[in-house]
Order: sequence, then C-alpha cells, then structure tokens
Amino acid sequence: MRIGVDVGGTNTDAALLDGRSVVASLKTPTTEDVGSGVVASIRKLLGSARVAPDAIDGVMIGTTQFTNAFVERVRLNDAAVIRICLPAARSLDPLIDWPRDLLMAVGKRIYLVGGGYEFDGQLIAPLDEAAVASAAREIRKAGITAIAISCVFSPIDASMEQRAAEIVRNEIPGARVTLSSELGRMGLIERENAAIMNASLADLSERVVNSFGEALRSLGVTVPFFISQNDGTLMSADFVARYPVLTFASGPTNSMRGAAYLSGRKDAIVVDIGGTTTDVGVLVNGFPRESSLAVDIGGVRTNFRMPDILAIGLGGGTRVDPQDPRRIGPQSVGYRLPREALVFGGETLTTTDIAVAAGIAEIGDRDRVAHLDAAFVEAAVDEIHRKVEQAIDRMKTSADDATVVLVGGGSVLIDRELKGVGELLIPERSSEANAIGAAIAQVGGEVDRVFHYAETGRDAALDQARAEAVRRVVDAGAEADSVSIIEVDELPLSYAPSGAVRVRVKAVGELATVTQFQPEAEGV
Repeated sequence: MRIGVDVGGTNTDAALLDGRSVVASLKTPTTEDVGSGVVASIRKLLGSARVAPDAIDGVMIGTTQFTNAFVERVRLNDAAVIRICLPAARSLDPLIDWPRDLLMAVGKRIYLVGGGYEFDGQLIAPLDEAAVASAAREIRKAGITAIAISCVFSPIDASMEQRAAEIVRNEIPGARVTLSSELGRMGLIERENAAIMNASLADLSERVVNSFGEALRSLGVTVPFFISQNDGTLMSADFVARYPVLTFASGPTNSMRGAAYLSGRKDAIVVDIGGTTTDVGVLVNGFPRESSLAVDIGGVRTNFRMPDILAIGLGGGTRVDPQDPRRIGPQSVGYRLPREALVFGGETLTTTDIAVAAGIAEIGDRDRVAHLDAAFVEAAVDEIHRKVEQAIDRMKTSADDATVVLVGGGSVLIDRELKGVGELLIPERSSEANAIGAAIAQVGGEVDRVFHYAETGRDAALDQARAEAVRRVVDAGAEADSVSIIEVDELPLSYAPSGAVRVRVKAVGELATVTQFQPEAEGV
C-alpha cells in the first residue's frame, strides 16, 4: 500500500492505493505551515480507510514549498557563484538578469576563474585550480556553504565543474555544491541560473525533508518517503535535499499522471482546475510534454527540465468582480476559501459561489447566493468556460478537436461542452488526481548530453545513453527488471564538428521498496 499527498495553494489532497486500486482519497485545506496539513491529511486518510500505519509501504509527497519560496523571495540562503570561463564569457556576469529584490535575498558573491570549453569540446583554457581554491577560501570566510559552479559548455564536458567541486569541498567542510551541468542544458546564463536557484534553496530543502520525516514518524509511518519531481517521477529524500528545483511544477505534473491513470488515456490534454489556478498540459505516452523553451521562474530565466504547462488565474477560489461578471481573477482567496466564500458565510464573491448559484455545484449554503442576478451568474459561467476554452486552444498543436481529461477540485466549474474539444472525460475521483498521480509515480532517470557520432557511431552512442539512463534509474531505487526506456530524442548541433548530436534518453521503473503493481489504465 502506498500513500500519495499533493500540497496545493488551496487544498492538500491525499490518496491511498492498494496495488492497482484506489482505496480512499480526500481533500483538506492547506495549512500555512504545510507540514501540519500533510499530517492531518494522512491521519484522516488512514482513519477513513481503517488502515494501520505499519501497513504502508511508501509515501509519495508533492510540494510547492520550494517554488513558493523562490517566487516569494523568502527562506532563501546566500549562495556564491563560481563560473569557469576566463578569458571568455566575461561580458555578462552571473546574476545579470535577476530582479533586484531577489539579488538582495540571495546575495551577489561572484567569482570568475580560468577554464572552459568551446562548443566542439576544445579547451578555452585549462582549469585554474588555484583561483578556484582562492575563491573557495573567500566564500568560507563569508560563512557561505551553498555554492553554484558553472562552466562554459559543460554539458559537452563536465569534468572541469566536477574538479572544481572537489576543490571547493576540500576548502569548505560541509559545502552544498550544485553543478550547472547536472541541471541545465545548452545556454550558459539559463543553466547557471538554474544552479544558483538550486543553491539558494539548500537550507530550506534540508528543513523540508527533515520536517516531512518527523511528521511521518509522528504518525507511526516509518517507511521511506519520496518527493515527486516535475517529470512525473520520484526523488528520494536525499536526492531532493540536493536538487530542490526539480520539484518546480510537480503539482501539475502529478495531476497529469493521475489523469492518465484514471482515464486510461496516454495522449490527451489535461485541464487541472484547482483552487487558485487552472493548469493545462499535454500528455504524451502517459507523461507530460516537456517545454522546449526557456522558462521564467520568479523573474529568472532557466533552461532545466520543466513540463509544458499553461497556468491561468482561474480556480475554485478565484475572485469575481461583483460589478462585472467578465472580470474573473487572477486573484484568489486560496486556502481561505472555506472562510471567505459567500456560500461558507464569508463576504468575497468567488467562482465557487457562481457555480453554486448556477446550480452546477452543491457546496455550502446556496441560500447565501440566492440574491445574485441570474443574468450576472450566466455571464460569469460563460466567462469561466471561455477562459478554459482559450487555454486549451493555446496548448493544441492542431486545429482538430482534442481529447480533454478534466481533473481537480475546481472541475465542478465546468458543466457544458467546450469548443474545440471532441471528447471531454471527467474520471471518478478526478478531484484528487494530483494525489493519485503522486502515489503511482515511478522512479525516473535521464541522460542529456552531446555525442560525436563520427567518432563513436550512432548505435554505440545511443546504446551508451540508454545504458546510462537505466543505471541512473536503478541507482535511484528502481527494480532493475521494471526499467524501460520511454523517450529518445536526437538533435544534431549545427556547425559542430564530428557529427555532434545532443541525445536525450529518459527511462522509468517501479520503486524496489514498494509493492509492485501494474495500473490497469492503458499506457501508464
């Protein structure tokens, strides 16, 4: 048996799975400290299912804490940056494009040292190890232990970053080092940004991991727990402590995986209407379509792996202008919905109130919205559907009608056919799809590097990449016999010699520590 928990801005959802069956699922309001809400959800879930804590084999948690901390500029630690680049790449310093308020939260301690590679893997200059050691000593004197290391074209050859990390760890006991080559892709600034972002969350990641562990132990749940990452797979507690940025956008990803599981569709558009936002994404072979563009997070451009998600300010807690039914959102009452919505005795008009007044949903006290004008309510319902239709249209890759899976607690806002949608599916337990998606998540591993086909041969390069991806999945805790390759991409690099090709291989497998199961849903 496994438990999936997904912490959203408004609700914390939990689901209990026994093999291929969903035993129980529920939704509770998210608490300000997050951890107590997770404890309350699991306690209530186990109580409703009458299951003892020692019957649980694993707990999978999806959290927005790291994303929120970075976007809100809170609970971030100082981070130092070592860029291996001289005599090149000195025209644009690290942190050049960061908002001022974020710089104040993270600090601006920057060191440029000699070294780096050309686009074809040739040396710009040897690594200046003395300069790296000198920088590390200054960082240690400043009391900083979180360090981001970047290098020009390190995705082609990461050896200089790795050697620099060894030097830093020798100089700074307990250093938390993030290498840009382990997170980002081609594009120095965006890749470096991802590494700095990760380093700035080092303290918070340790606190979050420890708090989750303590919370589960207080419930009598002593099995390993895992954190879901943004490609629909899992990270161990130790791994997420090292790479917290990989949890960014994991909430929508969990919903998409849950939608695939519940609907049995492996290729579809998923519309997840929560309490604060509506997230629209595309399923490809049962997993979220990945964004091919640089992604802006909190005003910072990054190029590490992110799902292709369109988020709009529409959810069950979204505010509606009492004077204009066409003005809906993006502001939301969030987790205060049970206190502030009209149907719950509050004074704020929300989309939930509109749904209740229109007879779409049976939530709270309908008498409290009986005063709303029928024409006003109808116009607001039309606007809600228009916003969803527009979001779906923006994510489609063809003019054909799409298959759409509707999930999330806010899905009660939709009660009619949507333009451009040929098939609209609302599976059972769709409101807790995100928690179910977390519960069924697998272990993943990815290889993203440049091979020279002229030297190694295409078949040998692909075999090497596949073997490395499988090894990473097994090392991450997957059952070796369950690992499979789900994606192989090849991108020839223009102007690069020796047939340089960027190869990306992704593999997934079932957790070795959790009872094996095969979902009934096709393609999952």
